[in-house]
Amino acid sequence: MIAGKKIVVVMPAYNAEPTLERTYKEIPFNIVDEVILVDDHSRDQTFLKAKELGINTVIRHELNKGYGGNQKTCYNKALENGADIIVMLHPDYQYTPLLLEAMIYPIAHGLYDVMLASRILGQGALKGGMPFYKYVANRFLTFFQNVMMSQKLSEYHTGYRAFTREVLETLPLSFNNNDFVFDNEMMGQIAYAGFNIGEVSCPTKYFPEASSINFKRSVKYGLGVLLVSVSYRLQVLGMGNFKIYKGIIRRG
Repeated sequence: MIAGKKIVVVMPAYNAEPTLERTYKEIPFNIVDEVILVDDHSRDQTFLKAKELGINTVIRHELNKGYGGNQKTCYNKALENGADIIVMLHPDYQYTPLLLEAMIYPIAHGLYDVMLASRILGQGALKGGMPFYKYVANRFLTFFQNVMMSQKLSEYHTGYRAFTREVLETLPLSFNNNDFVFDNEMMGQIAYAGFNIGEVSCPTKYFPEASSINFKRSVKYGLGVLLVSVSYRLQVLGMGNFKIYKGIIRRG
């Protein structure tokens, strides 16, 4: 716990057996109260490895639900288990668990509602092996999103994020896509609701065992991001009524 807040780390896993142990063993359990891993019907032994490591809660989907569908299960279980602060940490060791304290403290002390670990702040992305085309796409999409969503973030596409309980209870996540664009729909909802977002610089690692979508799926993801950004602007202007914003009451 930090400041009396229950800290839960959720790990959306798919074929994470080779990297799970390294990731799990770097988690600072002096502040993290619980770890939840959801195995999205992996083809390897991720589920058994998680059990072997003694992870608090391990869930296996009987059918593959996709990256977004996996996160929905993660967050629902974390809220059900009484989490006050929820951190999504990929089990593929692309993001270091050693940054968990930096992610959690600003939320626990009321400075931010959401924290993102940015690979773009500093030199984390290219230095860590991010393909150049992905770096360029990341910068372009982030610029477009900042303009459309009236934000000043360095990156929207990180998979390392922390949230207050209130954030997850406010967002209608069930309406979000079950694929990779889920993350950006979530960012649109967070911005629309008016939650405060902070960032911390994060090194990253690209290596064969780390998860990464191919070029075709990257293009699909990029188009989805553009659509989310445009829909956000239309929603704010009162020129659209998109279901991912259904029921959100804007703050401030």
